[in-house]
Amino acid sequence: MNGTGVWHAEQAWLGHRADDVLIEVEDGTIKSVVEGVPPPPDAVQVKGWTIPGLANVHSHAFQHSLRGEVESGAGNFWEWRTRMYRAAEVVEAARYRTQARAVFREMLEAGITAVGEFHYLHALGNELGEELIDAAESEGIRITLLDACYLRGGMDGRPLDAAQKTFSDGDAEHWARRMDALDERQGVRIGAAIHSVRAVDPRSMRTVAAWARERNAPLHIHLAEQPAEVEECLAVEGCTPTQLLEREGILGPDLTAVHAIHVNDDDISLLGANKVSICACTTTERDLGDRVGPLSGLAGAGSALCVGSDSNAVIDILEEARGIELDQRRAMGRRVLHQPEDLFRAATVDGMRALGWDGGELKPGMLADFVTIRQRQFRDWRGFGLDYLMFCCSARDVVNVVVGGKTVVNK
Repeated sequence: MNGTGVWHAEQAWLGHRADDVLIEVEDGTIKSVVEGVPPPPDAVQVKGWTIPGLANVHSHAFQHSLRGEVESGAGNFWEWRTRMYRAAEVVEAARYRTQARAVFREMLEAGITAVGEFHYLHALGNELGEELIDAAESEGIRITLLDACYLRGGMDGRPLDAAQKTFSDGDAEHWARRMDALDERQGVRIGAAIHSVRAVDPRSMRTVAAWARERNAPLHIHLAEQPAEVEECLAVEGCTPTQLLEREGILGPDLTAVHAIHVNDDDISLLGANKVSICACTTTERDLGDRVGPLSGLAGAGSALCVGSDSNAVIDILEEARGIELDQRRAMGRRVLHQPEDLFRAATVDGMRALGWDGGELKPGMLADFVTIRQRQFRDWRGFGLDYLMFCCSARDVVNVVVGGKTVVNK
């Protein structure tokens, strides 16, 4: 990924709209950005509107196999989960790398330059995690492998079922030892995940968080996606999942909470005060029949927002980001609760930070990840801005993708 070269963008977003932008890259990092200059002879010219690479903060690559397979009949989240567990049980190392490569290629073609893979398929130890890393490297996408600790079937002492047993390391100490065998390298970060308060006991949560914080690694958790999780936590621990995380010292600016749908006002205040990032997965949440979380309240309290494709039923980060606003409109009965600039940050720089990457902005010192959106002939290109990008463009409009100074998509 450590490419070197010069690109000339017809238009680009530099915190403002800019024309004729020269981007110089050295060893995979942006060296300089100059606007208002003609293209030099040695520059790669990209026609359209160039923006920073998009960040997909939450993905389960294996769930892509369920696409189009669970949309008939009826049911709720828990019935969908049963189908998902069946899919998890039949994952094979020999096929997983090929499947993951296809998922990551689709992400690149959608303008995603970094993915957070929330991984808990541990029947083969680290083998499937290594397959994910190899697949990402083969396709040229950055990956943060968020390896999840998963130890119990529920907070009420339920044992792990057959599928869940393949997710478990037995205890947090065995999880940590297995994690120590995973290596970071160019384009690869290793992060930690607490699957959920249902699946990890408080003492083990502290072990996972300590492992991440000793290594300055990203830390993620599924939080309050379903009301059953909140009800169970109240019954067993006498507090909400967010309050439990606060009690155990898990909340902090290095934590990303995925979903955070069923949270109350106190939870929102705790998450905001601790600068916890919130990852919304709007297309998956719609697909599973999840409710709409209080994202405007969370943002107002101080939590940065980011987005992920989650089950990969849809792979389109622009759609995920505008879903933050559009779902809030229907839930709140008001418009423009999130400005286009806020949605853009969720799709770029705030997502990159949640994954542990210095990217998401076109400026010197940042990773040389950038994406070009095609110009539509019927649109006055001079008036193109973030409003149009965030509400009128999609994955199919991506025509060129550069990751670390190397072109990986050129349509």
